Amino acid sequence: MLSATYPFPDIRLPERLTPLRYLLTVLRARPWLVLAAAVTGAGWSLPSALLPLVIGRGIDAIAAGDTSTLWRWALVAGVLGVVQALLGTGLHFAAYGLWLHGAGSTQRLVTDHTTRLGATLREATTTGNVVAVTSSDMNWVGNAFEVIGRTVGSIVAFVVIGIAMLGTSPLLGVVALVGVPLAVVGIGPLLAPLQKRKTVQRENLSEVNALGADIVSGLRILRGVGGERRFLRRFRDASQLVRRSGVEVGRSESWLAAAEVLLPGLVTVAITWLGARLALDGAIGVGELVAFYGVSAFLVVPVSTATEQVSALSSALVAARKVCGLLALRPKLADPAAPQPLPPGPLDLVDTASGIRATPGRLTVVDLGAEAETIAERMARFTEAPEGEEVLVGGVPVHQVALAELRSRVVFAHNQDLWFSGVLRDQLAPAHPSEVDIFAALHAADAEDIVEALPRGVDELIGERGREVSGGQRQRLSLARALATGVDVLLLDEPTSAVDAHTEARITRRVKELRSGRTTVVFSQSPLWRNVADEVVSGKAVPV
Repeated sequence: MLSATYPFPDIRLPERLTPLRYLLTVLRARPWLVLAAAVTGAGWSLPSALLPLVIGRGIDAIAAGDTSTLWRWALVAGVLGVVQALLGTGLHFAAYGLWLHGAGSTQRLVTDHTTRLGATLREATTTGNVVAVTSSDMNWVGNAFEVIGRTVGSIVAFVVIGIAMLGTSPLLGVVALVGVPLAVVGIGPLLAPLQKRKTVQRENLSEVNALGADIVSGLRILRGVGGERRFLRRFRDASQLVRRSGVEVGRSESWLAAAEVLLPGLVTVAITWLGARLALDGAIGVGELVAFYGVSAFLVVPVSTATEQVSALSSALVAARKVCGLLALRPKLADPAAPQPLPPGPLDLVDTASGIRATPGRLTVVDLGAEAETIAERMARFTEAPEGEEVLVGGVPVHQVALAELRSRVVFAHNQDLWFSGVLRDQLAPAHPSEVDIFAALHAADAEDIVEALPRGVDELIGERGREVSGGQRQRLSLARALATGVDVLLLDEPTSAVDAHTEARITRRVKELRSGRTTVVFSQSPLWRNVADEVVSGKAVPV
């Protein structure tokens, strides 16, 4: 959704990635947006800072009975209000753009990287960690970016009013310029415990997300073995950990919020008391006293904004640490430095470790029992061949072929392939153009009756993991999806294990006809596949 409405820039991350370096790299990708937020933030904050000084001048004009001066300062106050309203609109636009850039870019970078990781992702991290990064952590990154404009504006406004106060009363100016930074520094000790507690909360949240994902994916099994209550207790216990850690975070944030009011409030009290004494001594006028009081009250804003920025940055660093952890993962299978292209046309497939040789353009059935899936994964290069052995496709070692080209010409389909939520037609259609029509693939997989039973046919919305259909139906649809790729080499692992013999007989004949002229390797112990095979490999294969 974000990609359709927001033009994400190309972000090149450094090799050595740290949380702070990650945030700065993403931020530098939109320098003009950062500049716009800073400029509009300064322009939005300055009117609020200058307004007490303008009001003070107006009060002095009233005391002096100078009506024309009063109207002039009233006009200045009105102009300040209009300027603040206009620049506030620009600040809101720029700040939201920064939030969108930080959150959306983080989600895109993580999603793209986890997609490239493929099967490595499941072994390297948990589902809960990925879900937490792409659902909550990206928001913390966006929040840290969103407050940048207001932070810059608060700093500029603080410097301007400090200089203005120094020009009128050096004593009050020094109190403001020294007291406010001290108030910000005084809040600092509260931030370290807050960051630590947010890290604990983040870890507990990942655990709950992972547990929830496991429960959803295994719900049918849980019901079958009566394990719902045990998992419910585990989920409740994990949720209580999140709640307790959230309470600890809330406690730290409440102390932080109190300090945001107390410490600058003490500065305000000091400035007001000193200003009153100076007014009584005649050193400053009543208008200046009012102006100093208004300015001192405004000083709460820079302190609270600076604290908000530090707190948001603290949370963003916790989130960025998790993002960097995911981005640091590397796939087990790497592309070769100098990839070799595959020859055109039908390809042969040779596994020297098992001795299996699939002849180009023929149907080879492999019956090796429990070893079949391991061999199939190796032949499609989802795992590496043992040391001293190799897999050849079209005469080229698979580890010397670019993974993108290999995946587009050699496909391994097994019964654990996942179905995502979406329209059936879109899920059956291959990513690359194919000569095989999806309806021809459905016919070969004997899955036409499944589509006809759906209210909208191939335009029906299928839920995650294809739960709307039975296991046997899902297996036939998965076979149709594999056949629709029309690839040069197709490896099938027990593609008809969940269907009856009559259906299997039709599928074997149709698959052989559809795949005529293309290399097909079927790992199956079924005699029906043997009957239609051009070549059969069984027992203990002899190395070539």
